[in-house]
Amino acid sequence: MNKTIKDILKERILILDGAMGTMIQRYKLQEKDFRGTQFVNSENDLKGNNDLLSITRPEIIKEIHAEYLKAGADIIETNTFSGTIIAQADYKLESAVYDINFQSAKIAKQAAKEFSTPDKPRFVAGAIGPTNRTASISPKVEDPSFRHVTFDDLRIAYKQQVEALLDGNVDLLLVETVFDTLNCKAALFAISEVFEEKEIEVPIMVSGTITDESGRTLSGQTAEAFLNSVSHIPLLSIGFNCALGTNAMRPYIKELSDKSEFFISAYPNAGLPNEMGEYDETAEIMGKQLEDFMNSGLVNIVGGCCGTTPDHIAEFARIAAKCKAREIPNLKTQMKLSGLEAVTVTEESNFLNIGERTNVMGSIKFRRLIKEDDFEQALSVALQQVESGAQVIDINMDDGLIEGV
Repeated sequence: MNKTIKDILKERILILDGAMGTMIQRYKLQEKDFRGTQFVNSENDLKGNNDLLSITRPEIIKEIHAEYLKAGADIIETNTFSGTIIAQADYKLESAVYDINFQSAKIAKQAAKEFSTPDKPRFVAGAIGPTNRTASISPKVEDPSFRHVTFDDLRIAYKQQVEALLDGNVDLLLVETVFDTLNCKAALFAISEVFEEKEIEVPIMVSGTITDESGRTLSGQTAEAFLNSVSHIPLLSIGFNCALGTNAMRPYIKELSDKSEFFISAYPNAGLPNEMGEYDETAEIMGKQLEDFMNSGLVNIVGGCCGTTPDHIAEFARIAAKCKAREIPNLKTQMKLSGLEAVTVTEESNFLNIGERTNVMGSIKFRRLIKEDDFEQALSVALQQVESGAQVIDINMDDGLIEGV
């Protein structure tokens, strides 16, 4: 009987591939390469739309996958980081989204099949990027309530992407580079919808990104709050990628490792970009840093993000072969909540104050504000609760006359 990826992760550290964009840059492609014959009449410039190469230059994408597999990668990602109608709208190529994802999955699966052996099976993760929109933050300083995208917009976009990736027979789904947890939740909701409709399930990986040394995501969450926000889904793994170099990422990976019963992944950048926008950390430098992660029992999956190459992945694989996989901790079942900060209710916790006025059934004022779509004043009710000492806000929109979702 073939082992599942979960079985293998209990035995050894698995290697994720490195940067796709870094490798594509080596080919010095021109506009005609991105257009191919399929998009020759496009009105928009297409150079830089790397996902499109799965259709117009599939041999290049397969070559890159093969290089990472030769280097020792156990998991390769599909070339679909921007494979949603939201991201492709910049190129007016929303109609190409299904083909981008389906073809990317088929290319990666073919490459993985060619390198798989009974002792070392290779897996394909359908890469699901964050899009170029955020559901939690307004792009307009003068209008905090404005959003470029809604949760439902994201859900629909992710659902289309996931359907195509699964049609292409990916082994896993990887929601990655999460800078806004609400975007991530939309992706996870879309995945659950597709699983139910297709009557199929594959393991789900989630990887966030800490934007700087403040230790928070772009939408403001700490590492633990991010973990709590997505732990309702039975994930295969959770971790961080991008933004930071390896050493700067360590404390946040350790926090996840200490507080999660999921497998832990880490795939940092090759340092921070220099003044030319390039990444300077060599395979040896990154290898030594990640070796500390592995020897400390912090990770189950390691790989590389921006600036990493097959040389980096080969070095990580060499080191991982000598290290033991992180053991999953047996944690107590506790109430774990999150806003920007995490709240964990334990037996030792003091009295927990819960604000109940943001409830359409319990507050006439709040109900009126919601019915009138006066969300700014409704938000002030929540703020008043916090200022009065509430640690948790109970938001209830359960009313027959209100669209609560």
